Amino acid sequence: MAQLYFYYSTMNAGKSTHLLQSAYNYSERNLKSLLYTAKLDDRFEQGKIASRIGLHADASLFDVNTQLFDEIKRENNINKIDCVLIDEAQFLSKAQVKQLTDIVDGLGIPVLAYGIRTDFLGETFSGSAALLAWADKLVELKTICHCGRKANFVIRRDENGNPVKDGEQVEVGGNERYEPLCRAHFKTLVWT
Repeated sequence: MAQLYFYYSTMNAGKSTHLLQSAYNYSERNLKSLLYTAKLDDRFEQGKIASRIGLHADASLFDVNTQLFDEIKRENNINKIDCVLIDEAQFLSKAQVKQLTDIVDGLGIPVLAYGIRTDFLGETFSGSAALLAWADKLVELKTICHCGRKANFVIRRDENGNPVKDGEQVEVGGNERYEPLCRAHFKTLVWT
């Protein structure tokens, strides 16, 4: 029975690595998976999912206008799809997450979505909020703060390394801009 999975974490917890391993597992068994990533994330190369440990794969792009259900249904009619894997799922719209539930419930295709739960201010992304509410399975991927405790928040740093306390929710960046922290360190740096 197909289900909608949401694998969530802060940055640097291995979400893309886990996604790419899942895609490999499907491929190894001659099963077809579709990979998607956010069009706005161009840190590596558009149309690529890449992990920090060097794994990568081609992916279709989505933005706010992408009709995921229509695209996947059309592709499934041509070549049977066994799984859909979505990287950067926090950038999905609420309507797109609803489409993912339609893919699972109507087309019988499992969907594995990977994303960040909260932004640099501790606020939930709209895609993540919808996935937390509607996913069949929630799986937290863990990473650690510099103190060794579980990191469940992320801060954004400015060009001088200072914590950013306001601004646009979405600003694409990697380790040079963002750092995973435990709640205690996050509160000390952002809420004070």
